[in-house]
Amino acid sequence: MQKDMTKGNPMPIILQFTWPLFLGNVFQQVYNAVDSMIVGRFVGSGALAAVGSTGTIMFLVIGAATGLSTGFTVLTSQRYGIHDEEGIKKSVANGMLLSAAVIILMTVSSLLGMKGILRLLNTPENIFEDAYTYISIICAGIIASVAYNFFSACLRAIGNSKVPLVTLIFSACLNVVLDLALIVGLKMGVAGAALATIISQGVSALMCFLYIWKKETMLRPEWEQMRFFPEDTKKQLGVGVPMALQFAITASGTMVMQAAINLFGALAVASYTAASKLQNMLTQGMMAIGQTMATYSGQNYGAGEVDRIKKGVNAALLVDIVYSVIAGLVAYLGLPVLLKFFFESGTDMTQIMFYAKRYTVLCILFYIPLCVIFIFRNTMQGCGYGFLPMMGGVVELLARLLCAVIAMRVMSYSLAVFCDPAAWLAAGIFTMVSYFHVIKKIEKRKELGSTGTAAK
Repeated sequence: MQKDMTKGNPMPIILQFTWPLFLGNVFQQVYNAVDSMIVGRFVGSGALAAVGSTGTIMFLVIGAATGLSTGFTVLTSQRYGIHDEEGIKKSVANGMLLSAAVIILMTVSSLLGMKGILRLLNTPENIFEDAYTYISIICAGIIASVAYNFFSACLRAIGNSKVPLVTLIFSACLNVVLDLALIVGLKMGVAGAALATIISQGVSALMCFLYIWKKETMLRPEWEQMRFFPEDTKKQLGVGVPMALQFAITASGTMVMQAAINLFGALAVASYTAASKLQNMLTQGMMAIGQTMATYSGQNYGAGEVDRIKKGVNAALLVDIVYSVIAGLVAYLGLPVLLKFFFESGTDMTQIMFYAKRYTVLCILFYIPLCVIFIFRNTMQGCGYGFLPMMGGVVELLARLLCAVIAMRVMSYSLAVFCDPAAWLAAGIFTMVSYFHVIKKIEKRKELGSTGTAAK
């Protein structure tokens, strides 16, 4: 089920590749949403707040680790664009070894510093222990998340977005069963929610690995290739490290935002948590388009097809703008109904709705800048340019930091939740300008006959 994206009309190719990614992303969000719903309804709003208060830490730790491992597969995509099968196997082997190093480093460092991070985020005392229990188990299982993201990214690099979808659907269903068994049946609370997530991710990683081993020989390195290749290491770290830093920088901004929201108490945290879960699910279409553009631009950059990259970006922008309008309407109209699934029956939703609606409405107004970030950032990364996308993360951090500091000083919840929209607007402008700069640079390289050398 490989897909060569260097030929044919860009629009249908992008849509065909995006659809499975979108469904897969939605099912991946089901992991967290189901955890939150079951925890909120069967354990209580305090436990929901505890799980929600760790969301930004998960984004920092898991995002940085998976950003590295996913970045390692950009070289695989570029080599697929020029049909270099031996080079593909070498890049996969090198990426696997680098990912193993990432797993060890991130697992140890995150577990050692977790209590300090929770204190730094102003985590309320009444939810501190539950928050620590949940995030510690998640960090101990980083191997599952990194393994899934690496193997699924390898499959996407050769144009296969359907197998990652199938594995995610299965693991999402498994996650629901495990949640009910561990949280409701065995009364394990937030620990059960974390274990269900880790086990489900581990199963999806194993399924992707087994598929690659049996079906995709192009992605299966020979035993003698299981070693570090200095040139490949340099190229993969050149993309993976900026991607990880971009995740880490963006996450640092969301952590500052979380610290500001935490000052308004457990009810505000629980309300924001529920609204953000719905928000994350609805924005997965934008993220899927971005993931598609990473593969699309990687293959076409490797093949030296610069004009196709630009046509693909224009098609992706059109799709994403339409999607943003639809997602905004669904978010606004569906919030009052969907929010109730996160809380115990009989809960007074008046104050919860106030906090949740304020965040949701502000975000809807800035969906288009958000989709611009995903498209331009992933396109640049697919072409092997990691620095400017990383700097876009710095812009996001600065915007969130400014809003959060002012919000904490004047104690404004509205300003605290405006951190996300402010970051999207600032980074959207930055990444758009950066994209045009990168495209001009690539065109000049093509004129000199050196486009695609990064893939060799």
